[in-house]
Amino acid sequence: MKVVGINGSPRQDGNTALLLKTVFAELNDRGIETELIQLAGRPLAGCTACYACLAQKNARCVIDDDFFNDCFAQMIAAEGIILGSPVYAAGATAQIKALIDRASMVLAANKGLFKHKVGAAVVAARRGGAVGAFDTLTHFLHSKDMYLVGSTYWNMAYGRNIGEVTDDAEGIANMRNLGENMAWLLKKLYG
Repeated sequence: MKVVGINGSPRQDGNTALLLKTVFAELNDRGIETELIQLAGRPLAGCTACYACLAQKNARCVIDDDFFNDCFAQMIAAEGIILGSPVYAAGATAQIKALIDRASMVLAANKGLFKHKVGAAVVAARRGGAVGAFDTLTHFLHSKDMYLVGSTYWNMAYGRNIGEVTDDAEGIANMRNLGENMAWLLKKLYG
């Protein structure tokens, strides 16, 4: 079993990556393989609504000169997907939004690619907007035939500078519990 965690932050190895790695530690301890995919520094255009994917139905976006198709193929191959984003302007980043907008269109053309996968979202926030970003990510996962994993609270932690999220004891405990819950569900479904 494998879980891919997608860091939608334009800042590589920042607070969002730390949260994903905290969830990964719990998954790894329970024998589940993980891979961190960082969108930082990788070109990723938004959806152009050209509808070519609806005609082609080949599980790919017709825009083939950026990172989308490689990332999407890794999402298809995994049993679990965790989407991560910091909060920008009270919402998810443009990078993760481009990914989920294009994935939504390709998934509409290729029904069932994410059916019965396990999904979760994590959010790093300085102060506000975390619920809005979390909603954006979970709405995507929920509408794709996936099973969503929760924890003891919404999957968010607070900190501005790199590493400050580790000072949010409740947020980190929530990430650990999320990893534990995700591993349990993956083993029930795929074990």
